[in-house]
Amino acid sequence: MTLPKQGQSREAVLASMRERKAQDADWHGARTFSLVYPANDEVDAVLADANELYLYENALNPLRFPSLRQMEVEVVDVARGLLHGPEDAGGCMTSGGTESIIMAMKAARERAKAERDVTRPKLIAPVSAHPAFAKAAHYLGMEHVQIPLDDDYRADLDAAAALIDDQTAVVVGSAPNYPFGTADPIPELAALASERGISFHTDACLGGFLLPFYERLGEPVPPFDFRVPGVTTMSADVHKYGYATKGASVVLHRDGEHLKKYQRFLYDRWPGGLYLSFAMAGARPAAPIAAAWSILHYLGEDGYVELAGQIRDATRRFQQGIEALPELCLVGKPLMSVFAFTAREGSGVDPFAVGDAMDDKGWCIDRQHGPDALHLMLSPKHLTVAEAFLSDLADAVKHHGPSRGKQARYS
Repeated sequence: MTLPKQGQSREAVLASMRERKAQDADWHGARTFSLVYPANDEVDAVLADANELYLYENALNPLRFPSLRQMEVEVVDVARGLLHGPEDAGGCMTSGGTESIIMAMKAARERAKAERDVTRPKLIAPVSAHPAFAKAAHYLGMEHVQIPLDDDYRADLDAAAALIDDQTAVVVGSAPNYPFGTADPIPELAALASERGISFHTDACLGGFLLPFYERLGEPVPPFDFRVPGVTTMSADVHKYGYATKGASVVLHRDGEHLKKYQRFLYDRWPGGLYLSFAMAGARPAAPIAAAWSILHYLGEDGYVELAGQIRDATRRFQQGIEALPELCLVGKPLMSVFAFTAREGSGVDPFAVGDAMDDKGWCIDRQHGPDALHLMLSPKHLTVAEAFLSDLADAVKHHGPSRGKQARYS
């Protein structure tokens, strides 16, 4: 494409965009299971209003846009409260879980260098940890060391203990991880790190805005947040189960001074004056901050508990329906609404062939391997399509054919 010599009308531009958008996955109809996390039409309307109100502002300079700084501080403080951070905890918003993770890993690297004279920093994370940790290690010049999983698809503690050494800058656990929805043994991993003065990060990008409300529903939730001694940093995405539009995550430090000492970037050796940034980006869109703030206030605790109940009910129905099929079973023991299922040994069913058949029926299901499995992540709207999904799944299993070789897809 080249830049058109003459511009088109607004109507023509929008019509062209709508035509292209028709190719995209139908997340409005709850036919997708990752990437977008729809709550309901009322939430969507609030988010649209907040985005429109702050469409043009720049969150880089809080002196010029103090409302954005106020909203960011309040979003971070809500996350701190939900995750039981101490009063002196600190944090900031980022563009998503990957950026939150990169900033937490950067802070851990700098802390290890300053406090323990670590020169060859290692990032130790389970095999099931999000690829953002591998990306962080690559960008930050850290060695990425993977902890194998135990039979329950959680980080193997004995293996983790053997991998930690005097060059370890940070140890990681997920609550829960993306592939299987299982929670790593956070207290035990954090203790292994803490006893040697090593940072520990809980990746709660998925669980940070859902597990606190599962607790309020009386569901069993293992220790994962700042109530666990040794947890030094956490990541939690507001644009997942916080229901904000994309571009909203939070990274938190138990010790707020570490945010200033090890995470922020401060520079004044140029003619443009003091430059300060707590995250990777300089200019930052204002709309995700406004959307996150607006939806926290719109829903409140009661609204989040209600939505968590809908997710719990949807998860129960999906999992019961899947396990009622003799050919299928869940992988591991998923903690909440993200999980994988596969074919039982000896069933003769190819999970990817089943996925192909479900694609043909209009469902967008992710594939993964280790084992070969199909992956779901449920939102409140999925409660309305549970029976249709399970009916189609039963038919796909009954008539499964050879896989067409579709590749694994990830969030």
